Amino acid sequence: MRLAKFLAAGGVASRRAAEGIVRAGRVTVNGSVVEDPAREVNSSDAVSVDGLPVSGEVNRVVYALNKPAGVVSTARDPQRRPTVVSLVPGDQRLYPVGRLDADTTGLILLTNDGELAHRLTHPSFEVPKTYRATVANPPVRAAAVRALRAGVELEDGMTAPARVRRLSDRLLEITIHEGRKRQVKRMCDAVGHPLSSLQRVAFGPLTLEGLAVGRWRRLGEKEIEALRTASG
Repeated sequence: MRLAKFLAAGGVASRRAAEGIVRAGRVTVNGSVVEDPAREVNSSDAVSVDGLPVSGEVNRVVYALNKPAGVVSTARDPQRRPTVVSLVPGDQRLYPVGRLDADTTGLILLTNDGELAHRLTHPSFEVPKTYRATVANPPVRAAAVRALRAGVELEDGMTAPARVRRLSDRLLEITIHEGRKRQVKRMCDAVGHPLSSLQRVAFGPLTLEGLAVGRWRRLGEKEIEALRTASG
């Protein structure tokens, strides 16, 4: 098994994040630093990250968190800001599934299942994420809604068509599956309605229903299976 995949299976990080951890020189195999994420390892190898041993077998868990504003979507932060991981008590090694900007609120998932995290965030699996966007320059007219639905030109290319509902003169519900950096913000800017606030209200089949700001809950097996189904 490749080293990055081994780390993801061991609950260290998603596969993509694990590659960065390896390249940063934080991983040793049998006592030697390894910087190649594709290095082959097996169960007989002693693998450590930052000096802590990694087992290839962990109890897979997924948590849903209603992220408050001002909390960053990382496992640790050099600026010592509160992180989404710090809001869930316990000694399990968790990491966020994708990211929300610090000022964006709403549903974020935390897990130690690297393969599931990869499938939920990689664009090729097209897992939908739904946001409530409060925008400036109301009212939002039909032409702007049509443009968002059809796809808008951004600096990194045309967006895929989005599902868009106008909930009020300044509130939109937008569902996307690409997950580009700050995509909803840039889409709204492109149609002349800069964001005032943004909340993620659904991730695949999961919603924020019954989850207060700053609160979390561990997902049941049926919910996790629904996430696996949504990611193909």
